[in-house]
Amino acid sequence: MSQKGDTSVKTIAAHQAKNAFGRFIDTAHRERVAVERHGRRVFVAVPAEDYEHLEALEDAYWGERAEAARAEGLASPEETDEVIRSILNAQD
Repeated sequence: MSQKGDTSVKTIAAHQAKNAFGRFIDTAHRERVAVERHGRRVFVAVPAEDYEHLEALEDAYWGERAEAARAEGLASPEETDEVIRSILNAQD
């Protein structure tokens, strides 16, 4: 498991992840694993705990932005939620 603030990432080639998927999952469960294809990083698998922490940080960030906008009279939390939902729905 990665510690907070730990930015180390193990890197493997896409064909290695494909050929040893079980081992890849086991490794990604414990630490961050970057997958490269043709020498270019295409994605990073993170342990579920890290993902949940990142999601919480993102939620807190957007919550703070919404509160700041409300304090400036720009939008209410409900209006901000509506805009965010419309943006997310547009991306689907």
